[in-house]
Amino acid sequence: MDRNISSSDLFNQSTVFTSVFNSSCRFDEEFKYILLPLSYSLVFVVGFVLNATALWLFLKMRPWKTSMVYMFHLALSDFLYVLSLPTLIYYYANRSHWPFGEAVCKGVRFLFYANLYCSILFLTCISVHRYLGICHPIKALTLVKSRHAHFVCGAVWGVVTVCLIPNIIFVTTSRRDNDTLCHDTTSQGAFEEYVDYSSVVMVLLFGIPFIVIVVCYCLMARTLCQPRQGVSARQQGAASRQKSIKLIFVVLVVFAVSFVPFHITRTLYYTARVLNLNCEFLNVVNFTYKITRPLASVNSCIDPILYFLAGDHYRSRLVSVLTKRKGDQTRSQVSEQPQSPPNSNCNMNLIYKKESPKAEERA
Repeated sequence: MDRNISSSDLFNQSTVFTSVFNSSCRFDEEFKYILLPLSYSLVFVVGFVLNATALWLFLKMRPWKTSMVYMFHLALSDFLYVLSLPTLIYYYANRSHWPFGEAVCKGVRFLFYANLYCSILFLTCISVHRYLGICHPIKALTLVKSRHAHFVCGAVWGVVTVCLIPNIIFVTTSRRDNDTLCHDTTSQGAFEEYVDYSSVVMVLLFGIPFIVIVVCYCLMARTLCQPRQGVSARQQGAASRQKSIKLIFVVLVVFAVSFVPFHITRTLYYTARVLNLNCEFLNVVNFTYKITRPLASVNSCIDPILYFLAGDHYRSRLVSVLTKRKGDQTRSQVSEQPQSPPNSNCNMNLIYKKESPKAEERA
């Protein structure tokens, strides 16, 4: 590769060159100027509608049970994140030009990782709660209360915020010709320190919760597969059992689509840059990493499916709201129709009562 490349040739309209590992490596990133605006726009529209609806329904369903507390905070995290997507849509549609300032850049990158790790931890809480209900139902009824869930959710928000404070410091903007870049990592000089920091955060907020979820689901699967004495096969397929299976399926889909691919490709990308691997491999890893970034945002659209499948109260409330609106429309149409004259029998009864007051007193 030719190392004597001028800076004007490095950054043109069709390709992006990134100087890493003390050499010049060409990054062909034309795909992201189409992929990211389209994918983020889709996530914004779908995620905004679904999560706004979920928050509205949750607020109408108070007082909440324990699982509803976790679901509300999960929907709140997703909703706050999708509100930041219009800035990223503009940024990538405008070919990586950030006009909103460094503070907004830090805030948007913070919301991405806050949603990512809050979603993982809230899904972990939901999974542990369902595990206790299936494997230790007596303890779950006596020990697990909604006030405990509020405390746990507050702790999740606090832990994620503290862990992401260094990320706010690392994230910065820089100039490239006439454009301003909003880095999703940090400057080149502090990149190795950022990799060390993000690795620790990944182990704490992704690795450990993922192991907890896998262990809980294995124990739940063993319990659900064991026949219970004195219970028929039809009774064993009750609503709680079905909800647990749906929960396992949806959470595993979220991790398989959003969280696991993103963390794997990001780790490979960071490792390739730190180890100064060849440019061809780095381009492949960079391509896969940029593809999984919007996938990491898709969880904001998948999580509401969890509320509908695993939360019977949420589902019944949604159905009741929809049917109530249809009923209101029907009643309004009926009220517009002319009313029939009063029943003559009722008039006769009123006349009879007025003519015999003594009979009323005797009664």
